[in-house]
Amino acid sequence: MLPMAILAGGLATRLGALTAKVPKSLVQIGGEPFVAHQLRLLQTSGIQQVILCVGHLGEMIEDAVGDGSAFGVKVEYSYDGKTLLGTAGAIRSALPKLGERFFAMYGDSYLACDYAAIEKEFLQSGKLGLMTIFRNDGQWDASNVEFEAGRIQAYNKKSRTSPMRYIDYGLGVFRAEAFVRTGTMDLADVYTELLQSGELAAVEVHERFYEIGSPAGLKQMTSFLSRRGALRK
Repeated sequence: MLPMAILAGGLATRLGALTAKVPKSLVQIGGEPFVAHQLRLLQTSGIQQVILCVGHLGEMIEDAVGDGSAFGVKVEYSYDGKTLLGTAGAIRSALPKLGERFFAMYGDSYLACDYAAIEKEFLQSGKLGLMTIFRNDGQWDASNVEFEAGRIQAYNKKSRTSPMRYIDYGLGVFRAEAFVRTGTMDLADVYTELLQSGELAAVEVHERFYEIGSPAGLKQMTSFLSRRGALRK
């Protein structure tokens, strides 16, 4: 399967003291860092190569994860450097390791979906990018996607409208060209540009997303992993 870029360079300010001295990827859940649960999920989903795009305290993530062999995947690292590159900038910097086509997801997300089916849809679409979406109806976060007849009609994370019942699920698939041809620093802007140029496909996912970007999200994530039997005893 295609390699995965995990965007793990954020500052995680919403978690307060939990991430004052450790990056969000290393927040403990069930006695293990969150990234361990994330990598294990990707491995069981068929993904073999992961590029961790890191910035703030990234060396701590590399020390904890190493080459990924403990989780059954090959892990490499792409560092922002002294200046944060933004989500799109981090992916652009990692392109030499990612290759021509790849997945991308956020470092605080746990997405239990069918990665192989999503990859297949992307390849068949012939588009430069694919966004996974979820029928959210404002329940888990503010909905930001208008989706109808199998196509994204509108997407905006800042200016939301009543027809937006779906949300960007947090998993994308891209061709490298999507990042080479734009200088934008935010992944949301890449999606917007692809949508405007007719180069954005979409797949609806039916399992809700989980994230650790906030204390409430961390609590829900822990409960979900416990129900799945994913917490090691």
